[in-house]
Amino acid sequence: MKKILVCGAGGFIGFHLVNKLKSQGHYVIGADIKYPLYGKNVADEFYQYDLRNPDLVKELVTESIDEIYQLAADMGGTGYIGTGDHDAAIMHNSALINLNVLHEAVNKHIKKILYTSSACVYAEYNQEDPSNPVCVESSAYPAQPDTEYGWEKLFSERLYLAHRKNYGIDAKVVRLHNVFGPQGAWNDGKEKAPAALCRKVAECVDGGTIDIWGPGTQTRSFLYIDECLTGLELIMASSIDQPINLGSDRMIRINDLALLIAQLNNKQVSIRNIDGPLGVMGRTSDNSLIHNLLDWVPADNLEYGLIETYKWIKEQVDALQ
Repeated sequence: MKKILVCGAGGFIGFHLVNKLKSQGHYVIGADIKYPLYGKNVADEFYQYDLRNPDLVKELVTESIDEIYQLAADMGGTGYIGTGDHDAAIMHNSALINLNVLHEAVNKHIKKILYTSSACVYAEYNQEDPSNPVCVESSAYPAQPDTEYGWEKLFSERLYLAHRKNYGIDAKVVRLHNVFGPQGAWNDGKEKAPAALCRKVAECVDGGTIDIWGPGTQTRSFLYIDECLTGLELIMASSIDQPINLGSDRMIRINDLALLIAQLNNKQVSIRNIDGPLGVMGRTSDNSLIHNLLDWVPADNLEYGLIETYKWIKEQVDALQ
């Protein structure tokens, strides 16, 4: 049994990670500015702390902790990070959290820390072709992320790797690609494409029309939460010392994703493509490195994940009607 701190335990991935670690018998401490919104907190200890406050982080991180999963960040889907309206807050809030957590990790001699970065670090010029985006880990430089969220993630990656080099802390940097599943944001403006489209399909009458931002030909890959958790644990336990992708390499057009959600749930919908935050035209996980280093890649369970996510979101939609 390990004593594990999960920062960002009130968020979507953090909530599920706490549950999995607890099911394995670990002693889990959760911390976030909010409690989980859609599920029961099962952490042995949970602190509703603003991790931008260094005094609270100093109190939270103790020498008895074996590992830290640092997921806490100011983030959301394209409707939040892609408009430009929240850039200063995103960069300020997330950078402060990472600076505080790393400072205390070094002071308290924490052995291992895993930081969740993002596919948003990749250069915009390599993601203009929706059928052939370049997202191999080495392609992050020369740097040109398409959002300030991506720039902050890239800075924080370097922050963790610098602490690894200078202080010997075993820091892992994981570039997550569009993780989705039940019990995440779905109607608060921070939801990502799978949740937003599940909501739109759930709210739409059979044969009705849903709106999708952009031409709908933009491509993404989507990683179901179960595979994400497996990957995080494998990377934490590994000797990997460089940024690594964790995502699916199955690309799908956004219009096709919406139609797939409808089809899986025996609905017919039409699509109206409208102006809105777009992001890059293509993005998928290049899994060559993770396959080489771990002899593992995430399973392709897009359909299963969409069925489970839609079922949960449909329950939320129905409860509001």
